[in-house]
Amino acid sequence: MNDTERRERLRTVLSGTRCLSPASVFDPLSARIAQAVGYEIGMLAGSVASNTTLAAPDLIVLTLTEFADQIRRITRASTLSLLVDADHGYGNALNVMRTVQELEHAGVSGMSIEDTALPARFGQAEGVDELISREEMIDKLRAAVQARRDPSLVIAGRTAALKLESTESAVARVRAYSATGVDAIFIIGLETLGQMEAIRGATRLPIIVGSAPASLKRDDLAARGARILLQGHQPVAAAVKALHETYAHLFNGGAPADLKEKVASPQDMERLVDGGTYRKWQREYLR
Repeated sequence: MNDTERRERLRTVLSGTRCLSPASVFDPLSARIAQAVGYEIGMLAGSVASNTTLAAPDLIVLTLTEFADQIRRITRASTLSLLVDADHGYGNALNVMRTVQELEHAGVSGMSIEDTALPARFGQAEGVDELISREEMIDKLRAAVQARRDPSLVIAGRTAALKLESTESAVARVRAYSATGVDAIFIIGLETLGQMEAIRGATRLPIIVGSAPASLKRDDLAARGARILLQGHQPVAAAVKALHETYAHLFNGGAPADLKEKVASPQDMERLVDGGTYRKWQREYLR
């Protein structure tokens, strides 16, 4: 499956009537596992990329090059349609254009550009986010749309206005962002169906929801334009816990055999790394 085909698959989801949740992936192996389970859409968040690539917090210390390299490894190893969180586009509108070009070349199917002011400025209160102006964000999104080469690449305008300002501000931003040529709107901070209805009233574009309270049912969100609902990044947290427990068991003298029921079998590992194909290549080309 080539890049355009994967992007068209994501567009099919966005143009549908259901609300789906992608697999939160962080490296080629996790993407292979998600694919084996049956997922067709994957998500690589900026926070997850920073955690797993640098073992660093989500403070915009991961570079565009590092992010693109990890994406390239994931898209090479799996057929997932990969949606990524491109943060603020790594700078101003010109940096956004470079970000779109690099991530498109790396094989992403879609990316979001957000209106949070990043990284934190000198003197900014810790834990207090700010938004860039509506006008600046409009131009960043216009630049993003202009920069893509493959028209099937999905670009989403992301806003944190529901979380940081008000529903009225979010509605105004969503209406403005929708007029830039982007393909979807990504909202975070959603708390009520009333907010979702207000957002839907401001755009006819498909909506990506960056988590929602359990009280908001998927079908209700789908009826109001939501096509993708993120569910957090439990897989990487689960992997961290499993690694910690396994290391601790072995370090403290536990026997490897005691872990048999908790680890993937050699056969499972062989399938995940596509060992059969490599063995075939060995026979064909290393005679």
